[in-house]
Amino acid sequence: MLMTILDGSIVTVAMPAIQSDLGFTPVGLSWVVNAYLIAFGSLLLLAGRLGDLIGRRRMFLAGTGIFTAASLLAGVATSPGVLIAARFLQGVGSAMSSAVGLGILVTLFTVPRERARAIAVFSFTGAAGASLGQVLGGILTDALTWNWIFFINLPIGLATLVVALRALPSDQGLGLRAGADVLGAVLVTTGLMTGIYAVVKIEEHGAGSAHTLGLGALALALLTGFLVRQAKAANPLMPLRILRSRSVAGANAVQMLMVAALFSFQILVALYLQKVLGYGAAETGLAMLPAAAVIGAVSLGVSARLIARFGERNVLLTGLVLLVGVLGLLARVPVHASYATDLLPVMLLAAGFGLALPALTSLAMSGAEEKDAGLASGLFNTTQQIGMALGIAVLSTLAATRTESLTAGGGGGAEALTGGYHLAFAVGAGLLLAALALAFTVLRRPGKPGAPQRTTKRGKTKEERAKEKRVKSPATMAA
Repeated sequence: MLMTILDGSIVTVAMPAIQSDLGFTPVGLSWVVNAYLIAFGSLLLLAGRLGDLIGRRRMFLAGTGIFTAASLLAGVATSPGVLIAARFLQGVGSAMSSAVGLGILVTLFTVPRERARAIAVFSFTGAAGASLGQVLGGILTDALTWNWIFFINLPIGLATLVVALRALPSDQGLGLRAGADVLGAVLVTTGLMTGIYAVVKIEEHGAGSAHTLGLGALALALLTGFLVRQAKAANPLMPLRILRSRSVAGANAVQMLMVAALFSFQILVALYLQKVLGYGAAETGLAMLPAAAVIGAVSLGVSARLIARFGERNVLLTGLVLLVGVLGLLARVPVHASYATDLLPVMLLAAGFGLALPALTSLAMSGAEEKDAGLASGLFNTTQQIGMALGIAVLSTLAATRTESLTAGGGGGAEALTGGYHLAFAVGAGLLLAALALAFTVLRRPGKPGAPQRTTKRGKTKEERAKEKRVKSPATMAA
């Protein structure tokens, strides 16, 4: 998971060097990112279900192997075509391994407190990968060459394969006959691929262009056809029963809004630091490091305990409130900002992500049966990628349009850029408020059926401890 997320962010810092060395056109350069996003986002749902059918361990190992081999191909690429093809293969491998990761965790860790701690570690790696990617991208590109942003995946991938072969238990899966819906697979993969392509090209063609609207309508028609097919198929690829759970459906909807909003934090803050405040690539990564540190400390140190004590819903709501504060402060950040007074508080409030993501992950997986664990994992990752793509398209377009308007009105370069970022941050805060309202109204309250059970210090629920005492009592032994 660390390698997958790291790879999504490490490339952004090295883009100028890649363009210079391989001779990319400005339009072609965007495909270094787009090829990965399209393959990754469109295959997650299919890969998650296939993991349930053929075995999650097998899918994880195959995906990790493909990603590692594709990283080697990307590192030795000498032409734009080879690099784009390698990035597409990286997206395929990432989808295969990431889609079943959560499914593996929730089937291995069944005690609520242990599962919460495992999910906290899983969530931490995502935040760590995003932040480390920006730091390592700048350092490796400056100290060595851009090729090393891909070569760094080789030791991580090989170590993962060695450990996974020894640590992950074998699972046979349900068999392809339990969900071998080829037409459904074609519809959902094509629909997601078309939709993500339309979204990532919004900045080039415009949101209201015939290109965007036409592809968007086609994607919507394909995905609608997929849902109709799943309702009628004897062995559906995605049994619609999974969406009947309020926890699963609500958590995925909240996540899509949250991730779309937080794109403005991860990417636009980096652009603000470089283009307005004049930070270098490595300085930008280090400036954002406190956010990764507090997210890690919260997700690893306290999130599992808070979830066990107060429930996923309350922890999620608290995290979202903190994140609204993050984007609210950024919407007022000045042109000549002081890092200590204007930006460091923002980085510290990012701890809300360390609360929100583990709680969301627990909610999204809690409503799924064990036989659907891979599907639920793939669905959760799919909504994450769709949210990211929408955030990239919508918020970056709003920022660019606002900047152009301010520049045309006579505003200076730094002032115009800051004004554009302010609009994107404010819209992001609005998305988070919508996520907060949705979480408050849709997700279950503590104490209702499906809510998390409180655990004892030994990590077992009170009901489990009581059952053990009954089993071990003299009366039970005599009986």
